[in-house]
Amino acid sequence: MKNLHMTFALLTIIGFILRGIWMMRSSPLGEHRITRIVPHVIDALFLATGIMLVMQLHLDVMQSNWLLAKFAGLLVYIVLGAIALRRGPTMRIRKFAYTGALLAFAFIVGAAITKSPLSWGH
Repeated sequence: MKNLHMTFALLTIIGFILRGIWMMRSSPLGEHRITRIVPHVIDALFLATGIMLVMQLHLDVMQSNWLLAKFAGLLVYIVLGAIALRRGPTMRIRKFAYTGALLAFAFIVGAAITKSPLSWGH
């Protein structure tokens, strides 16, 4: 399950990076039907495998500060990702949100690897 979760994490970030590049280049690929559907499927599977891991490992989310930090990072990633790819009113705001979303994702990975709410700064 962990390997599957990590695979979906990798697919999620690769897809986000690609869509960000297409957004910055105003590429029609960013508006393609497949581009608008597949990332949601991958993200849902990423989240589902994460939930399954929590259940499988019998983790108490409220007692695991590193896991709470991951969830907080995920919320930041989602909000900034939405601003970057769709909701940002200007390209400058979208690029800023895109960078922030990438940093939030790096924080999530760091919290997962180090099992610390401080992520890479443990």
